[in-house]
Amino acid sequence: MHTHENTVRLMPDVASQAQPHLAGALDWVGMDGIEVPVLFDAGDGSVQRSSAQVGAFVNLTRPDKRGIHMSRLYLLVDEYLSTRPVDPSVLESLLRGFLESHKELADRARISIRFDQLVRRAALRSSNSGWRAYPVSIEAHLCKDGFRLEVGTEVVYSSTCPASAALSRQLIQDQFAKDFDAGKPLDRAAVLAWLGSEKGIVATPHAQRSVARLLVRFHDGAPLNLIHLLDCVEQVLGTPVQTAVKREDEQAFALANGSNLMFCEDAARRIQRALDADDSIADFHVRLEHQESLHPHDAVAYASKGVTDGYGNRRG
Repeated sequence: MHTHENTVRLMPDVASQAQPHLAGALDWVGMDGIEVPVLFDAGDGSVQRSSAQVGAFVNLTRPDKRGIHMSRLYLLVDEYLSTRPVDPSVLESLLRGFLESHKELADRARISIRFDQLVRRAALRSSNSGWRAYPVSIEAHLCKDGFRLEVGTEVVYSSTCPASAALSRQLIQDQFAKDFDAGKPLDRAAVLAWLGSEKGIVATPHAQRSVARLLVRFHDGAPLNLIHLLDCVEQVLGTPVQTAVKREDEQAFALANGSNLMFCEDAARRIQRALDADDSIADFHVRLEHQESLHPHDAVAYASKGVTDGYGNRRG
């Protein structure tokens, strides 16, 4: 007859074993690329579930401790982000949970969340609409100085070069002078026909797909209104890329490009002025990239509300 005893087998925990020869405090320790669903209201009152990649970190202040409790960070991320819509209060509570789970090990915590937010966009002229996926990055920090949160996203748009447009107009003028004798009266019907022919557009300005990368810090208490931010930037640029497009929409897009000629400097200043005027935004950093069709390199401009160094990086 065998007696079975209920015993708990102790599992080895090598992370708790100090290594004096490798002692030292660490800036950040944690995990990146955690796969988790997140709930987010982009500002239209509709909470959307998205697949996210999350980074969760604390610092390690104890030189004598070999590591942190990564499983605790993971479980807190899962508990908070998969069940509650992301907002500043939820993220601050989550980071406080990070520190509470690492008492005497850490005094700073941070989290990064990366996902795509689908926003429905109406066509320019027709009654159609379609979806745009905007990349969203949320970075939150908690330390003795308090809680800080920044939101990043991107706006993709078309930019038509003003210099190229001027050169194209000059060539069209030259072609007009060749095709219509200065000594003869102009025939309106002939001119209209000429303008509608390929001869009437012997040159076209170059345009390119362009990207505005935004990093924004909202004032304390302000909602994370992503759609308002996107609308603001797309409206001042005038030529955001489109979704559903019929002929009338494409023509309207061509008209918008012709009415919004811009260098990357122009685009940067437009966005800078618009975000400066937004009372909900405490600080911002913008990188404009015009992916040139003329050159193999890009034209780039930076703009910021705060002080920047000579490379466009914010100080502080």
